[in-house]
Amino acid sequence: MDATSKPASGRLSQPPPAPPAERRIVIGIPTTGRREILSDTVRHIQTQDRLPDLVVLSVSEEDDIDSDALRDLTFPLQIVVGPRGLSVQRNHILELLEPSDILLFLDDDFLMEPDYLDQVDRLFTQNPDVALATGTVIADGVVGRGYWHEAGLELLKEYVRPDEAETLRDVYNGYGCNMAIRAGPVLQNGIVFDEKLPLYSWLEDVDFSRQLAEYGRLVRSNRLFGVHLGTKTGRTPGIRLGYSQIVNPVYMLRKGTVSAGRMFLLTGRVFASNLVYSIRPREWTDSRGRLKGNFLAFLDILRGRIDPQRARKF
Repeated sequence: MDATSKPASGRLSQPPPAPPAERRIVIGIPTTGRREILSDTVRHIQTQDRLPDLVVLSVSEEDDIDSDALRDLTFPLQIVVGPRGLSVQRNHILELLEPSDILLFLDDDFLMEPDYLDQVDRLFTQNPDVALATGTVIADGVVGRGYWHEAGLELLKEYVRPDEAETLRDVYNGYGCNMAIRAGPVLQNGIVFDEKLPLYSWLEDVDFSRQLAEYGRLVRSNRLFGVHLGTKTGRTPGIRLGYSQIVNPVYMLRKGTVSAGRMFLLTGRVFASNLVYSIRPREWTDSRGRLKGNFLAFLDILRGRIDPQRARKF
């Protein structure tokens, strides 16, 4: 029987439907200049109850990877090398996705509870309206001195999980250190991280989240737990970061990914913090450098110059 002949039922024969694409859980880690921290974090992924189908490390140079430390892993590993900058490095990871994938972005110093990937898989299966899910950070070293890897493991071990049903709370944006996304709407709508936000790409997770919010819910789950070590090595110098802290939200206001109220909240909070800790310095944060960067940004804004790329010049 040829393709246009009719079977006995009188209906045109049709090819069988293609099987649905197998969904992968992919972990993407952008990193620069923190090879020991990265190695510890990647090896820790092997403690997951459900292993990832692929881990992608997006680096700016091959020396960011300690190949010997990452031998004999129990999951596939892929390395992509490209220009330095958090947004562009995240975009290199997006380029490797299939529409059926779930991608979990992790910072190179984020440690997951053993069932984290199991919970991500279940969350996206049971909630098809969710486009992005972020977890509950039980300890965040970003707001203090930071934690060493061993201390982070102890925090995970000692944490007592609350005995409560899962709740998904709608949020304004995901937290880039642990942010899972459904690849389909990202790829179908050409959503990318803004590469005009250079270097540390301050608030790139907010900008990306607000683009994605048009296509599904953004939620925080009370069943996804982890520790963000907040390691201080390899960070952007204070003056550059301070400049980005002010200019990036104003730039995002102009492009429409934050509201005026949110912009004033974001800039006001960091400026006040830098001002206070310039008077009472903390040894692990260059608050005076950040404050100087804040003032340079304010001057540029008053001149009508709103260009996040200028952070590279300081």
